[in-house]
Amino acid sequence: MADRPWSIVVHGGARSIPPEKAEAHRAGCRRAADAGAAVLQAGATAVVAARIAVCVLEDDPTFNAGRGSVPNLAGEIEMDAAIMDGASLGVGAVAAVRHIYNPIEAAAAMLAAEPILLVGPGAEDFARSRGVPCAGLPLAPAPSPGGGHDTVGCVAFDQAGHVAAATSTGGLAGTLPGRVGDAPLPGCGFYADDAVGGVSLSGDGEAIARALLGARVMRAMEEGHAGTAVNAIRAPMQRLAAEAGVIAIDAAGRIGMAHNSDHFAVAFADRNRAAAIAVLHETEWRKEMNHD
Repeated sequence: MADRPWSIVVHGGARSIPPEKAEAHRAGCRRAADAGAAVLQAGATAVVAARIAVCVLEDDPTFNAGRGSVPNLAGEIEMDAAIMDGASLGVGAVAAVRHIYNPIEAAAAMLAAEPILLVGPGAEDFARSRGVPCAGLPLAPAPSPGGGHDTVGCVAFDQAGHVAAATSTGGLAGTLPGRVGDAPLPGCGFYADDAVGGVSLSGDGEAIARALLGARVMRAMEEGHAGTAVNAIRAPMQRLAAEAGVIAIDAAGRIGMAHNSDHFAVAFADRNRAAAIAVLHETEWRKEMNHD
């Protein structure tokens, strides 16, 4: 199995990235992709790789997820996360959590539970019951949060041909308490199906949800490869005057990305590029992909 194809792509959010923060975004995405790539190369499942990669992003205050989460209108953080197993179509998601250090760990634990999505204290009680590390007091916003309508995410393709997709977000700065965006909603901010592929999105959450943007990209991948299917985000986002970015892997393990934001921090690796390559926009991406 060690010679079989595998691939992984992660993103750190569709947004404008100031020049002085560009390297931090590149480096953070590269670390996450490297972590996921290492376990995929060793034969781990796509679900494990996606969970590990997103944990790395949640632990990096550069990104609006986990430690980098932004405050809402009440000055508190409310985090969302989700993961989907393309082999079983299992979904695990949590929303509006305040005590969980790594919300993606709680979402991954949900894969074995009957509910798909738990919110607030119910999600936190579930996480504690599964041994997911939680703080005694609500977590504080990042000292210097990056802000923006961004989400982190990962799509992974393992050596057995299985796909997984994951997302995590610290929400929208200054939003109403209790707001839940697209990140924990299947078909909106993420989706995975071994027969088609997987997607993870970032951007204006309400617009992504209204357009069922993840489902649109999945539908496009039924007819074409990931590199072209990702362009399905453009017309809906133009109609809604909104920003979004998407990463995707199709059922053959091919990677794609697209965005209409100024920047989209992305890193990717596969059997032929075991060391992750990080980019901030599509011109760099196209150049790197043409090296195949």
